Amino acid sequence: MSLNVEQARFNMVEQQVRPWDVLDARVLDVLTQVRREEFVGTAHRDIAFADLELPLAHGEVMMKPVIEGRVLQALLPAPHESVLEIGTGSGFLTACLARLSQEVVSVEQHADLADTARARLDKAGIGNVRVEVGEAVKAFDPKREFDVVVVTGAVFALPERFKRWLKPGGRMFAVIGESPVQRAAVLTRTGDSCKEESLFETDLPYLTNAAPPKRFTL
Repeated sequence: MSLNVEQARFNMVEQQVRPWDVLDARVLDVLTQVRREEFVGTAHRDIAFADLELPLAHGEVMMKPVIEGRVLQALLPAPHESVLEIGTGSGFLTACLARLSQEVVSVEQHADLADTARARLDKAGIGNVRVEVGEAVKAFDPKREFDVVVVTGAVFALPERFKRWLKPGGRMFAVIGESPVQRAAVLTRTGDSCKEESLFETDLPYLTNAAPPKRFTL
């Protein structure tokens, strides 16, 4: 790997992610160790480390490195914990979650994205991930609970079924609200309810079946 790529990786972590208050050593290490350039398309290799959302097929996007860093730090999966990721996308965040946790189940609506992510994860030597194909908001059901749930696309309102996939004491990252001003939040399950903590404002594409209802205008 060229020195320029390694310098770009260093700059991404030290000049983008760390200044956005991502200070946890485990998170910074995993963002350094997982080769981000291997999880983007050939056309975007030159900007793999830029402070940009990168386009994927079907109108999906790969989140900015700073957002990925904040997600990982907010949830910080432990080595014994299980993770459910809703929206595999490029597979990069999946790989980072897998390095931090015991196992990851990731669901992706688009079969071609799921296939590509599986191949990238295999190439990276990451074996504790299962990528499934399904639509999460209305159809997919993991039939179990997880310590951590990561929702990588926005939802106008958080589906109640997502909360049921959390173990007691488990935590979920989600981006909630109406574009262009959505709130990134962590929800922690306490008993039968969830306590929400807002983290920052952002704007992500909606998951399928999770956009705001259409409004009629005269």
